[in-house]
Amino acid sequence: MYDVIILGGGAAGLTAALYARRYGLSALLIEELYLGGQIINTHEIENYPGFAAPISGGELIDEFEKQMRIYKPDIIYSTVTGVELAGDVKVIKTVKQSYESRCIIAATGRNPRELGLAREKKLRGSGVSYCATCDGNFFRGKEIAIVGGGDTAVTEALFLSRICRKVYIIHRRDSFRAARAETAKLKTAGNIESIMNARITELLGEDKVEGVVLSEAGHSPRTLELSAVFVAVGAVPNSKMFEGMLTLDEHGYIITDDEMRTNITGVFAAGDVRRKSLRQVITAAADGAVASYSAMLAMQAID
Repeated sequence: MYDVIILGGGAAGLTAALYARRYGLSALLIEELYLGGQIINTHEIENYPGFAAPISGGELIDEFEKQMRIYKPDIIYSTVTGVELAGDVKVIKTVKQSYESRCIIAATGRNPRELGLAREKKLRGSGVSYCATCDGNFFRGKEIAIVGGGDTAVTEALFLSRICRKVYIIHRRDSFRAARAETAKLKTAGNIESIMNARITELLGEDKVEGVVLSEAGHSPRTLELSAVFVAVGAVPNSKMFEGMLTLDEHGYIITDDEMRTNITGVFAAGDVRRKSLRQVITAAADGAVASYSAMLAMQAID
Protein backbone atom coordinates (compact mmCIF):
# COMPACT_ATOMS: atom_id res chain seq x y z
CA MET A 1 0.00 0.00 0.00
CA TYR A 2 1.44 3.33 -1.08
CA ASP A 3 0.57 6.74 0.29
CA VAL A 4 0.37 8.11 -3.25
CA ILE A 5 0.51 6.71 -6.78
CA ILE A 6 1.41 9.16 -9.54
CA LEU A 7 0.21 8.37 -13.05
CA GLY A 8 2.47 9.88 -15.70
CA GLY A 9 6.15 10.76 -15.87
CA GLY A 10 6.16 14.21 -17.46
CA ALA A 11 7.13 17.45 -15.74
CA ALA A 12 4.07 17.33 -13.46
CA GLY A 13 4.56 13.69 -12.51
CA LEU A 14 8.29 13.98 -11.88
CA THR A 15 7.78 17.04 -9.68
CA ALA A 16 4.94 15.35 -7.82
CA ALA A 17 7.16 12.34 -7.10
CA LEU A 18 9.99 14.56 -5.86
CA TYR A 19 7.72 16.55 -3.54
CA ALA A 20 5.85 13.49 -2.30
CA ARG A 21 9.08 11.85 -1.19
CA ARG A 22 10.33 15.08 0.40
CA TYR A 23 7.10 15.14 2.40
CA GLY A 24 7.90 11.62 3.61
CA LEU A 25 5.19 9.89 1.59
CA SER A 26 5.71 6.48 0.05
CA ALA A 27 5.29 7.05 -3.67
CA LEU A 28 4.98 5.00 -6.83
CA LEU A 29 5.27 6.63 -10.26
CA ILE A 30 3.76 4.70 -13.18
CA GLU A 31 4.78 5.68 -16.70
CA GLU A 32 3.75 3.88 -19.87
CA LEU A 33 6.69 4.66 -22.19
CA TYR A 34 9.49 6.94 -20.99
CA LEU A 35 10.00 9.71 -18.47
CA GLY A 36 9.68 13.23 -19.81
CA GLY A 37 6.33 13.47 -21.53
CA GLN A 38 5.70 15.84 -24.46
CA ILE A 39 8.40 18.30 -23.43
CA ILE A 40 11.10 15.84 -24.44
CA ASN A 41 10.21 16.71 -28.06
CA THR A 42 10.74 20.46 -27.61
CA HIS A 43 13.79 21.75 -29.47
CA GLU A 44 14.41 24.91 -27.42
CA ILE A 45 12.96 26.34 -24.21
CA GLU A 46 13.77 30.00 -23.64
CA ASN A 47 11.46 30.88 -20.76
CA TYR A 48 12.15 28.40 -17.97
CA PRO A 49 13.56 30.31 -14.96
CA GLY A 50 17.13 29.51 -14.04
CA PHE A 51 18.33 28.83 -17.59
CA ALA A 52 19.45 32.10 -19.20
CA ALA A 53 20.49 30.34 -22.41
CA PRO A 54 17.98 28.23 -24.36
CA ILE A 55 17.83 24.60 -23.27
CA SER A 56 16.24 21.66 -25.06
CA GLY A 57 13.26 19.90 -23.55
CA GLY A 58 15.28 16.70 -23.31
CA GLU A 59 18.08 18.41 -21.37
CA LEU A 60 15.66 20.12 -19.01
CA ILE A 61 13.71 16.96 -18.26
CA ASP A 62 17.00 15.12 -17.63
CA GLU A 63 17.63 17.59 -14.80
CA PHE A 64 14.11 16.99 -13.48
CA GLU A 65 14.70 13.24 -13.49
CA LYS A 66 18.12 13.40 -11.84
CA GLN A 67 16.77 15.48 -8.98
CA MET A 68 13.67 13.32 -8.56
CA ARG A 69 15.70 10.10 -8.40
CA ILE A 70 17.69 11.45 -5.44
CA TYR A 71 14.54 10.90 -3.34
CA LYS A 72 14.05 7.32 -4.58
CA PRO A 73 10.36 6.97 -5.41
CA ASP A 74 9.38 3.60 -6.84
CA ILE A 75 9.07 3.75 -10.64
CA ILE A 76 7.53 1.21 -12.98
CA TYR A 77 6.91 1.27 -16.72
CA SER A 78 3.56 -0.26 -17.59
CA THR A 79 0.19 0.47 -19.19
CA VAL A 80 -2.66 1.32 -16.85
CA THR A 81 -5.70 -0.78 -17.78
CA GLY A 82 -8.14 0.46 -15.16
CA VAL A 83 -8.62 2.50 -12.01
CA GLU A 84 -10.85 2.21 -8.94
CA LEU A 85 -11.05 5.57 -7.21
CA ALA A 86 -14.03 5.25 -4.87
CA GLY A 87 -13.41 4.52 -1.21
CA ASP A 88 -10.41 5.08 1.01
CA VAL A 89 -8.18 2.66 -0.89
CA LYS A 90 -7.54 3.46 -4.55
CA VAL A 91 -6.61 0.67 -6.97
CA ILE A 92 -4.54 1.09 -10.13
CA LYS A 93 -4.59 -1.87 -12.50
CA THR A 94 -1.77 -2.41 -14.99
CA VAL A 95 -1.11 -5.13 -17.54
CA LYS A 96 1.10 -6.90 -14.99
CA GLN A 97 -0.50 -6.35 -11.58
CA SER A 98 -2.57 -4.03 -9.42
CA TYR A 99 -1.33 -1.42 -6.93
CA GLU A 100 -3.10 0.19 -3.98
CA SER A 101 -2.72 3.64 -2.44
CA ARG A 102 -4.47 6.20 -0.30
CA CYS A 103 -4.05 9.00 -2.84
CA ILE A 104 -3.76 9.28 -6.61
CA ILE A 105 -2.23 12.07 -8.67
CA ALA A 106 -3.30 11.98 -12.31
CA ALA A 107 -0.53 13.55 -14.40
CA THR A 108 -1.33 11.70 -17.60
CA GLY A 109 -0.86 14.65 -19.97
CA ARG A 110 -2.32 14.75 -23.46
CA ASN A 111 -1.61 13.47 -26.98
CA PRO A 112 -1.44 15.32 -30.32
CA ARG A 113 -4.73 15.86 -32.12
CA GLU A 114 -5.03 14.41 -35.63
CA LEU A 115 -6.37 16.22 -38.70
CA GLY A 116 -8.89 13.47 -39.34
CA LEU A 117 -7.90 12.95 -42.98
CA ALA A 118 -8.22 9.76 -44.98
CA ARG A 119 -4.99 7.71 -44.81
CA GLU A 120 -3.55 9.98 -42.12
CA LYS A 121 -2.94 6.97 -39.87
CA LYS A 122 -1.56 4.92 -42.78
CA LEU A 123 0.98 7.63 -43.66
CA ARG A 124 2.04 8.31 -40.08
CA GLY A 125 5.77 7.76 -40.06
CA SER A 126 5.88 8.03 -43.85
CA GLY A 127 5.61 11.78 -44.12
CA VAL A 128 2.90 12.49 -41.55
CA SER A 129 4.38 13.48 -38.21
CA TYR A 130 3.26 15.09 -34.96
CA CYS A 131 6.75 15.97 -33.74
CA ALA A 132 9.09 18.20 -35.72
CA THR A 133 12.09 17.69 -33.46
CA CYS A 134 11.63 13.91 -33.64
CA ASP A 135 11.29 13.58 -37.41
CA GLY A 136 12.50 16.83 -38.95
CA ASN A 137 15.94 15.55 -39.87
CA PHE A 138 14.39 12.88 -42.11
CA PHE A 139 13.30 15.71 -44.41
CA ARG A 140 16.45 17.81 -44.43
CA GLY A 141 16.59 19.88 -47.60
CA LYS A 142 12.99 19.02 -48.55
CA GLU A 143 9.81 21.06 -48.87
CA ILE A 144 7.40 20.42 -46.01
CA ALA A 145 4.31 21.89 -44.36
CA ILE A 146 3.28 22.37 -40.77
CA VAL A 147 -0.39 22.71 -39.88
CA GLY A 148 -1.51 24.90 -37.00
CA GLY A 149 -1.41 28.43 -35.65
CA GLY A 150 -0.45 28.17 -32.00
CA ASP A 151 2.87 28.39 -30.19
CA THR A 152 3.82 24.80 -31.04
CA ALA A 153 3.15 25.24 -34.76
CA VAL A 154 5.15 28.46 -34.98
CA THR A 155 8.14 27.26 -32.96
CA GLU A 156 8.26 24.01 -34.93
CA ALA A 157 8.06 25.94 -38.22
CA LEU A 158 11.07 27.98 -37.11
CA PHE A 159 12.95 24.84 -36.16
CA LEU A 160 12.17 23.16 -39.49
CA SER A 161 13.18 26.27 -41.44
CA ARG A 162 16.77 25.65 -40.32
CA ILE A 163 16.96 22.23 -41.94
CA CYS A 164 14.31 22.20 -44.69
CA ARG A 165 14.48 23.97 -48.04
CA LYS A 166 10.94 25.38 -47.79
CA VAL A 167 8.40 25.45 -44.97
CA TYR A 168 4.71 26.21 -45.45
CA ILE A 169 2.75 26.98 -42.28
CA ILE A 170 -0.93 26.36 -42.95
CA HIS A 171 -3.52 27.84 -40.61
CA ARG A 172 -7.29 27.76 -40.85
CA ARG A 173 -7.73 31.28 -39.44
CA ASP A 174 -6.57 34.70 -40.61
CA SER A 175 -4.15 35.26 -37.71
CA PHE A 176 -1.90 33.13 -35.53
CA ARG A 177 -2.75 32.33 -31.93
CA ALA A 178 0.93 32.06 -31.01
CA ALA A 179 2.72 34.65 -28.92
CA ARG A 180 3.73 37.76 -30.84
CA ALA A 181 7.37 37.27 -29.94
CA GLU A 182 7.32 33.95 -31.78
CA THR A 183 5.26 35.00 -34.81
CA ALA A 184 7.59 37.96 -35.34
CA LYS A 185 10.41 35.48 -35.94
CA LEU A 186 8.55 34.01 -38.91
CA LYS A 187 9.22 37.17 -40.88
CA THR A 188 12.97 36.86 -40.39
CA ALA A 189 13.08 33.35 -41.88
CA GLY A 190 13.39 33.64 -45.64
CA ASN A 191 12.09 30.15 -46.39
CA ILE A 192 8.80 30.18 -44.44
CA GLU A 193 5.55 30.93 -46.26
CA SER A 194 2.35 31.41 -44.28
CA ILE A 195 -0.89 30.23 -45.88
CA MET A 196 -3.85 31.59 -43.93
CA ASN A 197 -7.57 30.77 -44.04
CA ALA A 198 -6.67 27.37 -45.47
CA ARG A 199 -6.94 23.71 -44.60
CA ILE A 200 -5.68 20.44 -46.00
CA THR A 201 -8.47 18.33 -47.50
CA GLU A 202 -6.41 15.47 -48.89
CA LEU A 203 -3.05 13.81 -48.45
CA LEU A 204 -1.37 12.79 -51.71
CA GLY A 205 0.87 9.76 -52.14
CA GLU A 206 0.32 6.05 -51.69
CA ASP A 207 3.19 4.81 -49.54
CA LYS A 208 4.58 8.18 -48.51
CA VAL A 209 3.48 11.81 -48.51
CA GLU A 210 4.00 13.44 -51.90
CA GLY A 211 1.78 16.48 -51.46
CA VAL A 212 -1.52 17.85 -50.21
CA VAL A 213 -4.68 19.40 -51.59
CA LEU A 214 -5.42 22.79 -50.05
CA SER A 215 -8.80 24.43 -49.67
CA GLU A 216 -8.42 28.21 -49.26
CA ALA A 217 -11.08 30.83 -48.62
CA GLY A 218 -11.93 32.64 -51.85
CA HIS A 219 -9.73 30.40 -54.02
CA SER A 220 -10.04 27.18 -55.97
CA PRO A 221 -8.43 24.08 -54.43
CA ARG A 222 -4.74 23.73 -55.25
CA THR A 223 -2.01 21.16 -54.82
CA LEU A 224 1.26 21.60 -52.95
CA GLU A 225 4.06 19.14 -53.63
CA LEU A 226 5.55 18.20 -50.25
CA SER A 227 7.65 15.51 -48.64
CA ALA A 228 6.06 15.77 -45.20
CA VAL A 229 3.21 17.24 -43.20
CA PHE A 230 3.81 18.08 -39.54
CA VAL A 231 0.60 18.38 -37.55
CA ALA A 232 0.40 20.83 -34.63
CA VAL A 233 -3.31 21.49 -34.11
CA GLY A 234 -3.66 20.95 -30.41
CA ALA A 235 -3.97 17.91 -28.24
CA VAL A 236 -6.42 15.52 -26.58
CA PRO A 237 -6.17 14.95 -22.80
CA ASN A 238 -5.37 11.44 -21.63
CA SER A 239 -8.37 11.25 -19.32
CA LYS A 240 -10.44 8.45 -20.82
CA MET A 241 -9.62 6.07 -17.98
CA PHE A 242 -11.28 8.53 -15.56
CA GLU A 243 -14.57 8.93 -17.46
CA GLY A 244 -17.60 8.33 -15.26
CA MET A 245 -15.53 8.90 -12.11
CA LEU A 246 -13.83 12.28 -12.26
CA THR A 247 -15.57 15.45 -13.39
CA LEU A 248 -14.32 16.42 -16.85
CA ASP A 249 -15.02 19.52 -18.92
CA GLU A 250 -16.48 19.46 -22.44
CA HIS A 251 -13.01 18.81 -23.90
CA GLY A 252 -12.15 15.97 -21.54
CA TYR A 253 -9.84 17.89 -19.20
CA ILE A 254 -10.05 17.05 -15.49
CA ILE A 255 -11.63 19.79 -13.40
CA THR A 256 -9.79 20.63 -10.19
CA ASP A 257 -9.72 23.41 -7.63
CA ASP A 258 -6.63 25.52 -6.91
CA GLU A 259 -5.26 22.78 -4.67
CA MET A 260 -5.43 20.22 -7.54
CA ARG A 261 -8.30 18.39 -5.81
CA THR A 262 -10.83 16.62 -8.01
CA ASN A 263 -14.41 15.69 -7.15
CA ILE A 264 -13.17 12.50 -5.43
CA THR A 265 -11.44 12.74 -2.07
CA GLY A 266 -7.82 11.65 -2.28
CA VAL A 267 -7.62 12.06 -6.08
CA PHE A 268 -5.69 14.97 -7.55
CA ALA A 269 -4.74 16.05 -11.06
CA ALA A 270 -1.71 17.96 -12.31
CA GLY A 271 -0.25 19.19 -15.57
CA ASP A 272 -1.69 19.18 -19.06
CA VAL A 273 -4.51 16.74 -18.27
CA ARG A 274 -6.33 19.23 -16.04
CA ARG A 275 -8.34 22.25 -17.11
CA LYS A 276 -6.32 25.46 -16.89
CA SER A 277 -5.42 28.53 -18.92
CA LEU A 278 -1.67 28.00 -19.44
CA ARG A 279 0.06 24.73 -20.28
CA GLN A 280 3.82 25.14 -19.95
CA VAL A 281 6.50 23.10 -18.25
CA ILE A 282 6.65 25.63 -15.41
CA THR A 283 2.91 25.36 -14.70
CA ALA A 284 3.07 21.56 -14.93
CA ALA A 285 5.84 21.52 -12.33
CA ALA A 286 3.86 23.89 -10.11
CA ASP A 287 0.79 21.66 -10.40
CA GLY A 288 2.84 18.63 -9.40
CA ALA A 289 4.18 20.38 -6.32
CA VAL A 290 0.73 21.55 -5.22
CA ALA A 291 -0.82 18.12 -5.84
CA SER A 292 1.76 16.42 -3.62
CA TYR A 293 1.26 19.03 -0.91
CA SER A 294 -2.49 18.35 -1.02
CA ALA A 295 -1.82 14.61 -0.90
CA MET A 296 0.37 15.12 2.16
CA LEU A 297 -2.44 17.04 3.87
CA ALA A 298 -4.87 14.27 2.95
CA MET A 299 -2.56 11.67 4.51
CA GLN A 300 -2.28 13.74 7.68
CA ALA A 301 -6.07 13.82 7.92
CA ILE A 302 -6.19 10.04 7.56
CA ASP A 303 -3.55 9.51 10.24
